[in-house]
Amino acid sequence: MEETLSFRDQAGNRIAAVLAEPQHTTDSVAVLCHGFLSHKNSTSNQALAELFQQRSIATLRFDCFGHGDSEGPFAKLTTSIGVAQARAALTYVMTRGYRRLALVGSSFGGLVSLLAAAEWTDLRHSAPADHPPLACLALKCPVVDFGEELRLELGEDGLQEWQRTNTIPDLHGGPSRLPLDYAFYQDCLNRIAYEPARTITAPTLIVQGDHDEYVPLHQSQRLYASLAGPKHLEILPGADHRFTNPSDFQRMLTLLTDWVAAPPTA
Repeated sequence: MEETLSFRDQAGNRIAAVLAEPQHTTDSVAVLCHGFLSHKNSTSNQALAELFQQRSIATLRFDCFGHGDSEGPFAKLTTSIGVAQARAALTYVMTRGYRRLALVGSSFGGLVSLLAAAEWTDLRHSAPADHPPLACLALKCPVVDFGEELRLELGEDGLQEWQRTNTIPDLHGGPSRLPLDYAFYQDCLNRIAYEPARTITAPTLIVQGDHDEYVPLHQSQRLYASLAGPKHLEILPGADHRFTNPSDFQRMLTLLTDWVAAPPTA
């Protein structure tokens, strides 16, 4: 029940994706936005796709620009490009007949989902027939201010080296530096999600561990306070960024799946 496909964003970049559909016809789909240096077939994305199929919800998981099988050099990635590609994914699933749309974002994909949701809300005011309301957002340890995270991770010396070399350390622990233009950081400074979140009325779930070693917990707490619609913040004691403890991983998956299947209405 999985279809490998591709579509293009407004800039013409090819986006590689997988559409997983349940056995029975549905108008519900969750667009899965992966994290920084991850890909559409991450362990959590594949697990979520299976769980959503069991709840009669389709999923579209895609590779962001410069990741996996999608076009674009990773060095030229920006948050703004990621947001445009998430919007393109929402538009694509509508061409496939889906009208109940959810966004599910992990880490950097959480930031992309938040900003795309805010822009989608703005677009609805000018073209409501073309942009149905989002059913919900489900966010796994979302980055809200990536610039802050990068400053904490790299320090001032690391930022200066990034600006000088247009490379960053492999944040997943690899030995080699990765090519990424300093423009990524500069774009991050203008793509902080706290204020845009104030326009998001779709029910939004945030799941994060209190031992997250990458995303500061105060970002999720401040995001929760900013959101305008129904919302829930679930903090898992002892859980790290990747939910490496199997019980934490299963709890995270269950929370995300249940939220998308039956978000609160008020």
